[in-house]
Amino acid sequence: MMGGILFVTAVLTRLLPFSEFFRNVNTLIHEMAHAVVTLLLSGDVMYIYLFSDQSGVTLSSYSGKGTAVFIALAGYVGSSLFTVLLFYLYARRREGLGLVIVTILAAMGLALFVRNGYGMAWCAGFGVLTGFIYAFAPPWLKTGYYTLIAFIFLVESVISSFVILSLSFVKPEAAGDAAILGQMTVMPAFAWSLLFVVFALWCAKVSTGLLFRRGFGKE
Repeated sequence: MMGGILFVTAVLTRLLPFSEFFRNVNTLIHEMAHAVVTLLLSGDVMYIYLFSDQSGVTLSSYSGKGTAVFIALAGYVGSSLFTVLLFYLYARRREGLGLVIVTILAAMGLALFVRNGYGMAWCAGFGVLTGFIYAFAPPWLKTGYYTLIAFIFLVESVISSFVILSLSFVKPEAAGDAAILGQMTVMPAFAWSLLFVVFALWCAKVSTGLLFRRGFGKE
């Protein structure tokens, strides 16, 4: 069942108008996870760049190989865990809180970290749109918009981990966080990529379980 949900959602989210715009929310959380862990481990975040092809980069300064490992792990782990959070809130009928969280994170990214033109424009546009829907949209639209964001996370967290896994076989040096981890540890990039895939699939399973836990009672 989870595979079917992922497949249908992946197709639908790519058919929607402006889907590329909305899919960047997963990139934002991925890069923000790197930034937050950097700060928690006493490092400094120089900048985050977000790009229109749903890629991103975080430049940080830190000391120690152990610190670098945790920072590199944070991106894929963070976006997968955020997927679980969104579906947990959906199951609890707390979509409003979820929209507030996403809006705050977009505002924090714009104010503190994101420094390229496209990334700043995207954070501003997405934050304003999400805040407007939270404040003024009717309940059906608010729920529909929230569900769109949640399913985008569900799909993109899994797809991005598989992309990294494929790159780790054909071009290991281009495998992003897995390549960094491969350089700093005894495990090769493909092993780290495989761990990202397994964790993303586990989080997707938990999330789809929460999806059907909501029920059909009164809103």
